Amino acid sequence: MSLILQRLLHPHLAAGAARQASSTTSQPAPLHPVWVVVLISTWLATACNVPLWREVAQLPGQGSLRGWGFAVAFAIIVAAGNAALLSLLAWRWTLKPAAALMVVMAAFGAYFMLAYGIAIDASMLTNVLQTDAHETTDLLSWRMLFTVLALAAPPLLWLYRTPLQRLGALRHAAHNAALLGGAVALAVLCLLLVFQDFASTMRNHTRLRYLINPLNSVYALGHIATRPLRMNTTQLLPVGRDAQLGASYAGQAKSPLLVLVLGETGRSGNFGINGYERNTTPLLAARTDLVSARNAWSCGTSTAASVPCMFSHLGRTGYEARAANFESLIDVLHHAGLAVLWVDNQSGCKGVCDRIGETLTSAPKSPTPDPALCPGGECLDRVMLQDLDTRIAALPAEQRQRGTVVVLHQMGSHGPAYYKRSAPDNKKFGPECTSTALQECERQQVVNAYDNSVVETDFFLDSVLKWLAAQDSKAQTAMIYVADHGESLGENNLYLHGLPYSIAPDVQKHVPWITWLSPAMQARTQVATGCLQHELAERRITHDNYFHSVLGLMDVKTGAYSTGLDMFASCRQAAGAARAAG
Repeated sequence: MSLILQRLLHPHLAAGAARQASSTTSQPAPLHPVWVVVLISTWLATACNVPLWREVAQLPGQGSLRGWGFAVAFAIIVAAGNAALLSLLAWRWTLKPAAALMVVMAAFGAYFMLAYGIAIDASMLTNVLQTDAHETTDLLSWRMLFTVLALAAPPLLWLYRTPLQRLGALRHAAHNAALLGGAVALAVLCLLLVFQDFASTMRNHTRLRYLINPLNSVYALGHIATRPLRMNTTQLLPVGRDAQLGASYAGQAKSPLLVLVLGETGRSGNFGINGYERNTTPLLAARTDLVSARNAWSCGTSTAASVPCMFSHLGRTGYEARAANFESLIDVLHHAGLAVLWVDNQSGCKGVCDRIGETLTSAPKSPTPDPALCPGGECLDRVMLQDLDTRIAALPAEQRQRGTVVVLHQMGSHGPAYYKRSAPDNKKFGPECTSTALQECERQQVVNAYDNSVVETDFFLDSVLKWLAAQDSKAQTAMIYVADHGESLGENNLYLHGLPYSIAPDVQKHVPWITWLSPAMQARTQVATGCLQHELAERRITHDNYFHSVLGLMDVKTGAYSTGLDMFASCRQAAGAARAAG
């Protein structure tokens, strides 16, 4: 495969050798570039678009003659779109590399869409570009190798063996222009023939547009590449530079200590504390001093989308429409003079903590963890509590005296290797799916492995609360846990996450959100746990509330703060009204 790609990507290097061998070895007749484009486009539109045609086959009325006509017209439109794109690169030295690249992209895209039911857009490709080595390893499988080879090897071998007919520059340009015009005309003609059905289908089944392979990947890459044209990516606009600490800090005997646990891939419906039929959270359920918001929703369906959004003051709609990047909640806390620490057991903070730095559990300079906590180089979340006191003590003393905010970014329930996310003593449900090719397992095995990862999160959060209890003599403590996004576990043949927000199922957006306030923190903030349990049990909250709720809880005053988005504000106001009445 690598030899074939080298030949395709560097045809000029092989030209001399090919000419030399032609005198002794018979070569296929040179093929006109237009035919190469047509044949490769047809392969892409058919073999590499099985996920698309599987979805089309499930549309209402597809068994009828009209349905078949729509499917054929749709296939021709897809092929014409591929041909139009390749016609722009159908030159002597660029056609084979471009065609080879599209084939490889389409083969990988088809595999992931078939295996996990994903759709490909700019957000999904951003996730791919930010994937680390461990996450990449989890996705590798023999099924991937066989699928990619089956879809990519035949056209690549054919391209390798087929010489191109040489054309003069003007003639080549004329043929390319004719090919482009013909492809566009054919697509328009087919579109007009089935326009009513096509418009209705694209409107009511928007997921289909993200399955057109590899044009979906090409469009997404173009969207990412042109982002600097739509927003200023080189400028970071300030937020909360006016931040000051409120009256609660005056003469404080103990400083506040808030732990923000940033969960990964959490499904609210799989948490026992939220009513799940399985008791996946026995340790948390045994506590009466917790607040679990059962109607909490994420800002995105992936870490790359949700984490920057939830730490932003803009909210989901404003964040998606932003014309520039802004400082984050972490920056505002730092501007206020608080000590801030980010400990990461995931793939980084996605730019949120860049100005304060982060501690990675996988970093070479990190303390050597207990081998039992990091099997295979991937650590269980409980490793973040190792030497946490030392890390906090290393923060500036003046800031720690005011207050400290610690962010613990979990590995959580990150898939598809759910079975790796729990220790042996927390594997309560079995048998587990131990394959990263989730479709190879029975769905219940996938759910079992995922639920065991929730049991591990339950253990980790309980450990955080115990650690906070040990700080009670010197700090007023609190914890907020919220997941960045949810997960699909095989419902409707969908796995993992990252679907475009508008078409993603609720399980990818409905997230667990748990709050704990020590008695000292309740007294300090005038926010009672009993009030929160009443207010937040079923009230709809979203990641839009996160930025403002943290600032409100830590009593940070800034123009960026909005009382209306502070989920603690109503209980604080109720306590104030009660004091005034008394």
